[in-house]
Amino acid sequence: MSVRVLVADDQALVRAGLSGIVTAAPGFTVVGEAGTGSAAVDLARRERPDVVLMDIRMPDMDGLEATRLITGAGGPPAVPGVRVLILTTFDLDEYVYDALRGGASGFLLKDTPPAELLTAIRVVAAGDALIAPSVTRRLIAEFAARPTTGAGRPPHGPDPLGAVTAREREVLTLIAEGCTNVEIARRLHITEGTTKTHVGHLLSKLGARDRVQLVIIAYRSGLARAH
Repeated sequence: MSVRVLVADDQALVRAGLSGIVTAAPGFTVVGEAGTGSAAVDLARRERPDVVLMDIRMPDMDGLEATRLITGAGGPPAVPGVRVLILTTFDLDEYVYDALRGGASGFLLKDTPPAELLTAIRVVAAGDALIAPSVTRRLIAEFAARPTTGAGRPPHGPDPLGAVTAREREVLTLIAEGCTNVEIARRLHITEGTTKTHVGHLLSKLGARDRVQLVIIAYRSGLARAH
């Protein structure tokens, strides 16, 4: 089934370029383009894309507020089934922290090669999450150290990982290191299916939306540390 994508960017040339990349690839469909945040929200509600490629700096309503409205982190109900992948110019853009708190499933740099962009869209559409590899650890470590009441907050209580088994802690540690399910399975000598089961249990037990939030929880709990 085709992955349905909405492209949101205030620059017409950028929108056209992104739409061209997505449209030219087998298995992808562009369902709309938006030049403002409010237009992105309206289109997301109407078209129900699998993934919104969201620019941060846009007129009328910026990509951060649009993301919160689409994911439900801003108060109103979320648009069901729609995930947001932030595209940013800078690898440590301050806005990225707010985007993660706002429920984004990750972010990529705008200079990401087309093939990697398409892979990221598929990853996010499948319910996973992705952050630009060049900044994953330092970004998450910095983000996790900041006080927040938003996305990725671990459950209240003396030990947020109290209900997590020893094996699940191993899986969570490897997730925090940026490992894929295939890599986790290889390193722990388990099947990929078993890995997916452990990840599902972690998402449920920790109340996390996706892998981004699992990584944040791993850092906040002290299970993972910046290198």
